[in-house]
Amino acid sequence: MRKYEAVFIFLPNEEETRNQLLDRFKTIIGENGSLTQVDEWGSRKLAYPINDLSDGYYILLNFEGTPEVVKELDRVAKISDSIMRHMVIREDE
Repeated sequence: MRKYEAVFIFLPNEEETRNQLLDRFKTIIGENGSLTQVDEWGSRKLAYPINDLSDGYYILLNFEGTPEVVKELDRVAKISDSIMRHMVIREDE
């Protein structure tokens, strides 16, 4: 299994939806890997406005998993309306 790091920028005022999606991400990772760390950075100012919003809620996930886990996380993040931006990268060995 490989180590990955994922950053999700959520809409700032949707706490209930954010918690539901975070639980879904944890479930996806738990099925075919292991979650190492969840780091909630909280609300931060964006470098540039996205859809007329200047703030976003940042969450960083460190996990180990297969490439299929990354594909599923990417798919779920793309179809979710409460995620403004996301990025999953593979950590160096």
